[in-house]
Amino acid sequence: MSPDAGSRSPETPERSEPPVPPEPDDKDWTLERVCRECGFDTGGVGRSAVPALVRDAMSRFSDALERPDATRRPSARTWSVLEYSCHVRDVCAIFTERVELMRSQDEPRFADWDQDATALEGRYWSQDPHDVSGEVAAAAEVAATAFGRVGADEWPRRGFRSNGSEFTIDSLARYFLHDLHHHVWDIGG
Repeated sequence: MSPDAGSRSPETPERSEPPVPPEPDDKDWTLERVCRECGFDTGGVGRSAVPALVRDAMSRFSDALERPDATRRPSARTWSVLEYSCHVRDVCAIFTERVELMRSQDEPRFADWDQDATALEGRYWSQDPHDVSGEVAAAAEVAATAFGRVGADEWPRRGFRSNGSEFTIDSLARYFLHDLHHHVWDIGG
């Protein structure tokens, strides 16, 4: 969190203390319409635009990590810019893995991923913003490149989440972009 311990608020835990977990996320990230909260239009995205939109979203996290309050939570149950940045770094890795599975295997099943457990295990709140900025940029580049390699005939390929939710590479890309751009909105980027 903030290097100046004297400026800590009750919402800003010491780096060694786990913060209060956020409320469970029940948002339908697979929406096929304009998001009421962030305004992102999943239907308006062309496949060839996916890599550039990934890079654009992630550059906003790198910029936000330079803010003096990047480690401070706006409220006890709302992630800081740092925590959101760690999350989207890991989201990029998860979606890169999934698109590569869908391209290389027929109808793969995706491993479970608990984002809240990952945040606690990874101690998101205690990571260094400068390091995370570089990691965010690198993860975004890998993800953008992976989606950029998808051939025209591969977009309909399918994969399944452990709960049975079906995705095509096309719908996975839209889900991914909405997740990234929604979190840009979350951090005020």
